[in-house]
Amino acid sequence: MTDWSSTSAASSRRAEGAPLDGHLVSRALDGDGAAFRALYERHAPMVHAVLLSHAPRGEADDLMQEVFLAAWRGLQQLRDGEHAGAWLAAIARNAAHRGRARAARREAAPLEHEPADPRAGRDGRADVLDVLRTLPAAYRETLAMRLVEGLSGPQIAEATGLTHGSVRVNLSRGMKLLQDALRKEGWP
Repeated sequence: MTDWSSTSAASSRRAEGAPLDGHLVSRALDGDGAAFRALYERHAPMVHAVLLSHAPRGEADDLMQEVFLAAWRGLQQLRDGEHAGAWLAAIARNAAHRGRARAARREAAPLEHEPADPRAGRDGRADVLDVLRTLPAAYRETLAMRLVEGLSGPQIAEATGLTHGSVRVNLSRGMKLLQDALRKEGWP
């Protein structure tokens, strides 16, 4: 269960995180590779969760490189370094969209044989992440951050710029939708 016991402490950490991102972005723009590495380390779990909420695991892992390479190349376009997390999440969503478009083009090529449902596991049930990807984006991204990457509610709020209340609502509603969708797929 998420620890929301200290909203003021969490707000304080969030307030501290944005200036840190701003400082790291400024240093990275001055050519400090270690500062960009620190941005990567701070935001990689969130970016990975966003990618997983839109793409299969193997593709998400590959897209991580694409996202951070694009961020490095486009860092000067970031107007406010304090919003680095939201900016990286947007880059991740765009990368996932491009990845889906590439996959759709590959799938359009004729196959010698049609496989069984590629989403189904050995027991015939859909993979949990595939089911998660059917949820609305706000829920699937927040749930992936929590369930896959293990980020706490306050960490999600800091990484995304969402309020703590929005994160709580997204997690609660998203979990209910995920449970319902999993039951429809035959999960207990």
